[in-house]
Amino acid sequence: MVHCYKLGGMNIVLDIYSGSVHIVDEIAYDIIEKYEDCDRQAITAEILSKYDVAESEIDECFEQIEELKNAGKLFAKDTFSGMAGELKERSAGIIKALCLHVAHTCNLNCSYCFASQGKYHGDRAVMSFEVGKRALDFLVENSGSRRNLEVDFFGGEPLMNFDVVKQLVAYARSIEKDAKKNFRFTLTTNGVLVDDDVIEFSNKEMSNVVLSLDGRKEVHDRFRVDYAGNGSWEKIVPKFQKFVKARGNKNYYMRGTFTHANPDFLKDIEEMLRLGFTELSMEPAVCPPGDPSALTKEDLAVVFEQYEKLAELMLKKHREGKPFTFYHYMVDLKGGPCIYKRISGCGSGTEYMAVTPWGDLYPCHQFVGEEKFKLGDVWNGVTNTKIQDEFASCNVYSRPECKDCWARLYCSGGCAANAYHSTGSVKGVYKDGCELFRKRMECAIMLEAAKTLGGE
Repeated sequence: MVHCYKLGGMNIVLDIYSGSVHIVDEIAYDIIEKYEDCDRQAITAEILSKYDVAESEIDECFEQIEELKNAGKLFAKDTFSGMAGELKERSAGIIKALCLHVAHTCNLNCSYCFASQGKYHGDRAVMSFEVGKRALDFLVENSGSRRNLEVDFFGGEPLMNFDVVKQLVAYARSIEKDAKKNFRFTLTTNGVLVDDDVIEFSNKEMSNVVLSLDGRKEVHDRFRVDYAGNGSWEKIVPKFQKFVKARGNKNYYMRGTFTHANPDFLKDIEEMLRLGFTELSMEPAVCPPGDPSALTKEDLAVVFEQYEKLAELMLKKHREGKPFTFYHYMVDLKGGPCIYKRISGCGSGTEYMAVTPWGDLYPCHQFVGEEKFKLGDVWNGVTNTKIQDEFASCNVYSRPECKDCWARLYCSGGCAANAYHSTGSVKGVYKDGCELFRKRMECAIMLEAAKTLGGE
């Protein structure tokens, strides 16, 4: 399978199963597009009628294509389909990461919040140290021979339970040596409660921090308001600037959300850059149809254009020696994720789980509050094996709709939560999300190819 597209002044050919990326001229591009569907004589005749070129040059192009094919770099066969289930079976019962919901409450009242302002469709609550301690023990006990373990402090707003966060980090540090483990912590915050203590502690203990900012003040303050309806932009931006500077401008992400109100999100990216932030993420809100925040079909065309312009801006800044990172454009064309991740997916419900303030286990943070997806708890482990088995069988080959998609080894089948919330099944397909993902990948690959051709 190949995917051919034109972007950034380049003719790009992706060979899906080998991972090869080819930048070709117009003639080679046209030949490759028709190579598997038309015979050589018909393709040659069409090329001769379209271009001022000698037949010998076309023959030479065919020979080069056939050399690449024989080398397994073009029209490579799918050799991974039989591995999808097998690879997950090998790691069955091994957990590598937990998302600790230390606070099911929040000091902001964002209408687009998937977590219902931090309550997750339930009661407000904070996690006790005892529950969190048991969650960390549960992770160690079920991590097998894995050394590196990841723990995300999440909410709601986790800084509303910051003392317990500090206690849990201290406990993890006290056991990791004897347990032969290494804990890596992440904190996600809306910034309202950030102070010098939070900054100092996070810069010592958090491998990464995720800071919520939607970009322009008027965009951010449209949704990210307190319970009195006041916007939070002016309160949090100076704190985030101080936070990021203290981290040496690394190991963080400014994480924004764009909605129907701002499909022109590049302006928000540009505002983040103006504020001095360079590690950026901007993701579309996933909402039920009819929700005022949901992207419309008309919005998608605007968003596609924004993704292209974003890639152009990133290339320009790269050439000026002022690069910035966009999370969804992080593609490694020379290595990239291992084939296990490419075909098995994110590991929600198997390698990764979310823990509520009461110690209940869910496949990931986006399923918390959906009672039928409760897996068990940190004391008794996974008892709802039927649901876990369903997640274990989720992979890029378990979704018939993905069969002919060129991007499937990049998205690994997509997000189970988005699939469920849009189709009612974790093995469904969130079609709008697929369109957005494919566009992002085209832009990301073009960007990396342009950097390479420009001679990094």
